[in-house]
Amino acid sequence: MRIRWSFNLRTALGALIFAMMIAVLAPIAEATNGYFTHGYGTANKGMAGAGVALPQDSMIIATNPAGIAFLDKRYDVGLAVFNPNRSYTVDGNPVGPFGLTTGTFDSDSEFFGIPHFGANWKVRPNVRFGLAVYGHGGMNTDYPTNTFFASSPTGVDLSQLLVAPTWAVKSGSGKHGFGISVVLAYQTFEAQGLQAFGDFGFSSDPANLSDNGHDDSLGVGVKLGYLGKFGGFSFGASYQSEIDMDELGSYAGLFAQQGDFDIPATWTVGIAVEASSSVTFVLDVQETAYSDITSVGSPFLPNFFQAPLGAAGGAGFGWEDMTIYKAGVQFDGGGDWIWRFGFSTGDQPIPDSEVLFNILAPGVMEEHITLGFTRKLGTSKAWNMALMHAPSVSVRGVHPLEPPIPGQQEIELEMDQWELEFSYSWGF
Repeated sequence: MRIRWSFNLRTALGALIFAMMIAVLAPIAEATNGYFTHGYGTANKGMAGAGVALPQDSMIIATNPAGIAFLDKRYDVGLAVFNPNRSYTVDGNPVGPFGLTTGTFDSDSEFFGIPHFGANWKVRPNVRFGLAVYGHGGMNTDYPTNTFFASSPTGVDLSQLLVAPTWAVKSGSGKHGFGISVVLAYQTFEAQGLQAFGDFGFSSDPANLSDNGHDDSLGVGVKLGYLGKFGGFSFGASYQSEIDMDELGSYAGLFAQQGDFDIPATWTVGIAVEASSSVTFVLDVQETAYSDITSVGSPFLPNFFQAPLGAAGGAGFGWEDMTIYKAGVQFDGGGDWIWRFGFSTGDQPIPDSEVLFNILAPGVMEEHITLGFTRKLGTSKAWNMALMHAPSVSVRGVHPLEPPIPGQQEIELEMDQWELEFSYSWGF
């Protein structure tokens, strides 16, 4: 036992070093449900992110850490090619000093590579240790044209990498699993083209408002999970705490509370039902508490005129909490192929009153349609694929800083997305 544990420990440390390299080097693009991704792991993404009660690979850690209690030793590594198409349209001629140039403008940088890594080890018959590395992207835009009052270029780049070492235990009966992850978060942020807000006196710290390159911060949170199996029916639930991140000092004049940008809490509950030996249905409900994060949830108005950007009561993006309903089905014919299909839906988090600031962060996606497969290679290896399409969604509202006159400027945010992911699994 000692020799086996020593070997597993060395392997785990090596995996942790590899995971941290991914965390430092990997660029993460804009995600889909707000700025959280629609799913974690290729099998999960093939069912639109549903599967909190159906562990299939070590990336279940990111959805429900209790899931690895029902898995043996395995490794999963994958890469997604993500294509978000973002644009905004301004109608109506500008009148006041805050008027925007009319027309439709597309964000550049249309393709991104997004890696992930997961591993699971059997420590004792009912004890598992696992590790997952994954990302939240978000708010990634780069408009090559003038946007905010003759500032150019304009955009933001937010990336969040999470490394989650995890312990899970299974009850003696083998029907109940409990898991806990320590979520280590690293984020980077850059903003460009916002200098005019400082020039007009609307920032508490104009020197730390825009065009200061990438700044980064660290934070720690916890994720808890439960998974119970009751014959052909399984129930899963997980909760991730709000992650208190260090302030982004280079953007203390932009984000409320002097550059504070925490990661919101989220919870997920769901079921998996084995309709037959080859067909399993999954259904999840997930909520992300965007409104609890001051810099994200604070409204643009009236805050913009009551406190400068970066102050405790400064303007934010006005995002509301987001509830997502996810459904999927998996077909396993008992051979080398497993097929998956999924659909998710939820109201996007941006009200029509918040369109101005959200030119920077048009996270308006609502529906995701997915399919995927696993191709087994013998008894201990497999290839996995997931394809996602998020149909175009738009939000339209009046320009809040223009005079309320006939023909007042209106702003429309629009986005659609595609993602293709492949992963390789081995060791199970």
